[in-house]
Amino acid sequence: MPRYRLTLEYDGGPYCGFQAQADLPTVQGALEAAVKAFCGQTLRVAAAGRTDTGVHATGQVVHMDLDKAWPPETVRNALNAHLARESVVVLDAAVAQGDWHARFSATGRRYLYRILNRTAPSALERGKVWHLKGDLDTEAMHQAAQVLVGLHDFTTFRDLKCQAKSPIKTLDVAQVHWMGDEIRLVFEARSFLHRQVRSMTGTLAQVGLGRWSAQDVRTALEAQDRQACGPVAPRTGSISPGSIMRQG
Repeated sequence: MPRYRLTLEYDGGPYCGFQAQADLPTVQGALEAAVKAFCGQTLRVAAAGRTDTGVHATGQVVHMDLDKAWPPETVRNALNAHLARESVVVLDAAVAQGDWHARFSATGRRYLYRILNRTAPSALERGKVWHLKGDLDTEAMHQAAQVLVGLHDFTTFRDLKCQAKSPIKTLDVAQVHWMGDEIRLVFEARSFLHRQVRSMTGTLAQVGLGRWSAQDVRTALEAQDRQACGPVAPRTGSISPGSIMRQG
């Protein structure tokens, strides 16, 4: 039974997140329906991570075990044909080697959050950026973000419905920089808590607007209290660029 590694790109707008849910449109549901249409097999796709409702992806890694061996390009092309009416595309397909697993072989995950910081909203990127009109101090945001780097109890930045066993995570990278009219926030970690990225982003935006200081962020982090978190950023600007994977 060959295992196929797939790299996905999708617009999360039409979906209630990645994970399959009964009677709700999801990315996983769309992909599994395409697999069944392609080869008649009913299966469960395993993913490197899950995304929330409305969150987009440019490099989501998943795997599936098929009953029959197919050339990888056939798998990719066939799935894309059956996904033609969906907002999901298979960018790449390959045969996985050994014990490679989409979730357990992931050594890191990256998230990008885009803030459009100008007076006018976007016509072309609506639903994919967070539009903030006020001038944001990106240097202050970047410096405050460094408070979050390292091993911490991230309870403050953890959604109350988070199912993770522990709030303790290691944030490896937190960067804030300009790109054109956008402020881009990049976070890297082995794994994230539910809505951790959006919670951190919303808090850092308060720093950019001059309402919070880096010390306020530290105080909120050390409080280990969800009530200490700043406003949570909307899902529209959140993108999962992909996972850092062990080869296989």
